[in-house]
Amino acid sequence: MQVTQSLLDGLAESAREHGRLGLDTEFMPEGRYKPLLCLVQIVVGEQVEVLDPIVDTFDPTPLAEVLADPDIEIVLHAGRQDVAILRREWHTTFTNVFDTQVAAGFAGFSAQAGYNGLLHDVLRIRLPKTASFTRWDARPLTDEQMSYARGDVEHLMPLADNIQERLIARGRLEWAREECVAIAEATDERDPDEVWRRLPRVSGLDARERAVAQALAGWRERTAAKEDRPVGAILRDPTVVELAKRQPKGRRDLSQIRGITPDVVRRRGDDVMEAIERGLHAEPIKLEEGDRSATEAVDGPTIALAESLVRSRAQAAGLAYELIAARADLSPVVVAARRGQPEPDVRTLQGWRRELVGAELLELLAGRRTLGVGEGGRVEVSEA
Repeated sequence: MQVTQSLLDGLAESAREHGRLGLDTEFMPEGRYKPLLCLVQIVVGEQVEVLDPIVDTFDPTPLAEVLADPDIEIVLHAGRQDVAILRREWHTTFTNVFDTQVAAGFAGFSAQAGYNGLLHDVLRIRLPKTASFTRWDARPLTDEQMSYARGDVEHLMPLADNIQERLIARGRLEWAREECVAIAEATDERDPDEVWRRLPRVSGLDARERAVAQALAGWRERTAAKEDRPVGAILRDPTVVELAKRQPKGRRDLSQIRGITPDVVRRRGDDVMEAIERGLHAEPIKLEEGDRSATEAVDGPTIALAESLVRSRAQAAGLAYELIAARADLSPVVVAARRGQPEPDVRTLQGWRRELVGAELLELLAGRRTLGVGEGGRVEVSEA
């Protein structure tokens, strides 16, 4: 069906009447700086529509306004990428999101439950998977592809209703809604001056090397965006880190580094050397107090102790551990406690997580609580 403005206006009006809209997208990330939006699937009530932005030129404003309306619940499954793409392509925001994958983690299912598996477990519905890994940017689309795309949203609302009922019974609906805020805020925008922090083994660099890594990673990010290519096609992460460490003085030195091919030297050698030079003349980047990477050997056993407490509380609550914390969340808490610093801004100390275990974790690290092993091997907490 061709996408018309009257169709979009009708969908928007219907969404306001129902107070809900289900959403999914199909996209192609391969070979590009950012994923290409290929399809947008919408369900409102019993109406399912598949919008094709590659074939049809349309103004998405009516639906973009619906997505930003706090009075309309937007239902998705594993929707972080969907939100990020539509935020960028439709210039919209999301304020009221219910993600069935996120919510399922609070209802006794896996925190990473797939859509098909969850449909079967909750509604006893199985969908064909034949078109799941397909060229969504190729046209025309096959009947099989269109059927698959529609199937991604046809059962989304009954699934959300069932999960919400389970959450209400467990008293966890507000926890799930709080967690869905992070999905609503998802974006694929990246600050070129900050992407260096995600490089592997960057914590092993000294202050001067970090400045070089920042300059190189920033140049790579801007180049990838300009050429619409994946950042790894410009320079791979390990190569950026190695360049920051070795800081070659010329093309000959540059060519000796693993990952720097003759083609890279020929096409990008001058740019790479200029980025290294900028980093060497920039202000060295020192680790901030309480930086996640500033852990010391002495922190290892304490982090393990903190993990034991969190795992115990997760098991008792019937939640997946990864919903509550990761080592990257616990490390700064342990470092701050050892140094007597203020609480770090990490998710384990916020919202429902603080209520479940965060406050207790701070008491443990302050020496006001102790851990022990009780009956059945359960971890028990008691006053020190």
